Amino acid sequence: MYRELIAHNTPEDWAFALMAAVAVIVIFLTVRKIALFRLERLAKSTVNLFDDFVVELISVTRILLAAAIGLYAGVHFLELPDALQKFSNRTFIGLLLLQFGFWANCGLTFWLGKKFANGTPEEEGSRAMTRSLLSFLGRVAVWTLVLLLVLDNLGLNVTALVASLGIGGIAVALAAQNILGDLFGSLSIAIDKPFVIGDFIIIDDLAGTVEHVGLKTTRVRSLGGEQLVFSNNDLLKSRIRNYKRMQERRAVFALGVTYDTPADQLEAIPGIIRRAIESQDQVRFDRAHFKSFGASSLDFEAVYIVLQPGYQVYMDVQQAINLALVREFAQRGIEFAFPTQTLHLNGGLSLARRTSEVPAAPVAGVPARA
Repeated sequence: MYRELIAHNTPEDWAFALMAAVAVIVIFLTVRKIALFRLERLAKSTVNLFDDFVVELISVTRILLAAAIGLYAGVHFLELPDALQKFSNRTFIGLLLLQFGFWANCGLTFWLGKKFANGTPEEEGSRAMTRSLLSFLGRVAVWTLVLLLVLDNLGLNVTALVASLGIGGIAVALAAQNILGDLFGSLSIAIDKPFVIGDFIIIDDLAGTVEHVGLKTTRVRSLGGEQLVFSNNDLLKSRIRNYKRMQERRAVFALGVTYDTPADQLEAIPGIIRRAIESQDQVRFDRAHFKSFGASSLDFEAVYIVLQPGYQVYMDVQQAINLALVREFAQRGIEFAFPTQTLHLNGGLSLARRTSEVPAAPVAGVPARA
């Protein structure tokens, strides 16, 4: 074959073939550079998406296309053996298929970027997560198709290859059930959106802000600063509380007064609590009642709604209500109760002893609920 290649082509033929290939590559790259420069200037002055898309396509046009066209032009000046002619044609088509793969990938990225570009700031996490997942799956599909077309162009039996991969894929799927479960879990998260990037969630006794949703794991930044990593499949099996989706926050608090408080003052306490709550901004009063007779106090319970979901706002409101109640109770002579025990001794003497109790620390960010 090599003897035929040398015998059937003169040095002039080789020179013309080389010059044709180099000339085509140089012309192609020069035209690409000039066109890209002018189209970028045009795209900046218009709001049309078409010229932006053309700029993106030209930007990802690689030297592969120039080499393919140069090869195609050069071989026409040579007399090649059938086997070598067939190989050059397949090389030309293979390079074109690779370039089409870059174009398809660019088009997918451009479309996803424009589709998920607009929306409210609250939806940014959801858009970023969905765009990332669809981009990955789209690239896998594009390059799988390009690979099959290249193999078919090389003369391989793609049908038999796909069938054998299907049989082998069943065995791989059985051996990698956990990985596939996490992969489909990521699809469920992207489609159903139980949470998105930026949401504050609680899973069992762990809490944090979602930072990343991947194909296998979801990463959450805890309140303590460390990163928590959850398997997607296990995460979807858990009960997730999403506090970012709150529209308003329901708050419940209780207080107790001493048993020697007169009945008229007890009757006035719900109104005092109501006025303290309604004096705050962004708050809706729900109820306040004399709830029960405690072991060492007369217990009252109040419920109100904070119209903003932020935990900082809730704590500021609760602090203001507590201070208002302390001042009002002090003016009226109402005493807050504290845990006490009364001991009755022989001879009529009684002693009162104060006991201390340490209240259970509330979970950060989770107010008590009625």
